[in-house]
Amino acid sequence: MTGRPTGPFEAIDVERLRSGHGVKWGSLPQGTIGAWVADMDFGVPPAVSESILHVTGRADFGYPYWTGEDPVVAAFEERMATRHGWRPSPGRTRVFTDLLQVLQVIIEYATAPGDGVAIHVPAYPPFLASIARAGRRIVPLPMSRDESGWHPPTGDLSGHLREQGCRLLVLVNPHNPTGRVLTPGELSAYAAAAEELDLVVLADEIHADLVFAPHRHVPFAALGTAAARTVTTTSATKAFNIAGLRCAVAHVGPDRLHDALARAPLDFFGTPSILSRVATLAAWQRSEDWLAGLMRTLERNRRLIGEWAASLPWDPGYHSPQGTYLSWLDFTASPVGGDEPAARLERLARVKLSEGAEFSQHTTVDTAAFARLNFATSTPNLAEILDRLAAARSPRP
Repeated sequence: MTGRPTGPFEAIDVERLRSGHGVKWGSLPQGTIGAWVADMDFGVPPAVSESILHVTGRADFGYPYWTGEDPVVAAFEERMATRHGWRPSPGRTRVFTDLLQVLQVIIEYATAPGDGVAIHVPAYPPFLASIARAGRRIVPLPMSRDESGWHPPTGDLSGHLREQGCRLLVLVNPHNPTGRVLTPGELSAYAAAAEELDLVVLADEIHADLVFAPHRHVPFAALGTAAARTVTTTSATKAFNIAGLRCAVAHVGPDRLHDALARAPLDFFGTPSILSRVATLAAWQRSEDWLAGLMRTLERNRRLIGEWAASLPWDPGYHSPQGTYLSWLDFTASPVGGDEPAARLERLARVKLSEGAEFSQHTTVDTAAFARLNFATSTPNLAEILDRLAAARSPRP
């Protein structure tokens, strides 16, 4: 993928981003670049805008209704089958507001207070906070790093998860924040452990459409009999930049969970709006060209970060992500140094990254020297971010 970025990804409108209601830029002072929360700096696909404008023009803001099956469910099932090679079972998919809600619901229905919930660490901070607030024990599965990249633990999984009293395994793939895409062999190891211990698996696959060649996303539920114990959850929000519209789906494989949720009060789950549903449909059904253009830009940016990291006089321990638009950087050896590098860089470089320590909160895993960089922006803006980071130095005492 060579040449200059074109179309909607060539440049970003910083004033639009800064003057709106989005937290990524709107919460920052003038002169500081937002590269933290996982929103993109681009707009949305034309089909999404058109669908929202059509609903707005009709003043169609009542309670959602469609004849027959919810079209978001049908779109999810078709997308999983055609793009990822797994056909979800009919009648097993529910619409939620977001993946954090799905996690909270599954924690309450699949576990009891005091039970262990296993998750790879570093991990998406709201997931860790949600598990802790629910009175469950976080069982960290630390990602390890060697010269070839980041790796999930696979040795004696069953023994470790049994010893820790785990009842739920949260599997984020592609992984946030390392960008690792788990291989079929690695996934199979987790499927075998889950089957041996009769665990429920929550497979967060929200970044599945953001995988770089030659890597390939494999749905966890596609492995053998894994679908019967797996809750697969995803959304169009990450790949198509519509997080604020709040619409997600969960395919509930375990019979006891499916039956329990069917008996639950409908209002327990909330009701995503007409706008969120039509935007999701437009994204999944009519925005493949936009997604392809996005991936070309993300690939270009990913390579730029790799070149930047290789040129630094200090080692950022960098491994290019196989998926997502997130880079996980180790600032231990940097001139900024030490703990809380994101806070220092916000002061010194006027770039806001996500603080690494947040990705291991409530665990004994140490990620305090790391920071997460969101590279879903224009290539010129990313170049400015990287220049600022490279130039940052802590003042001498």
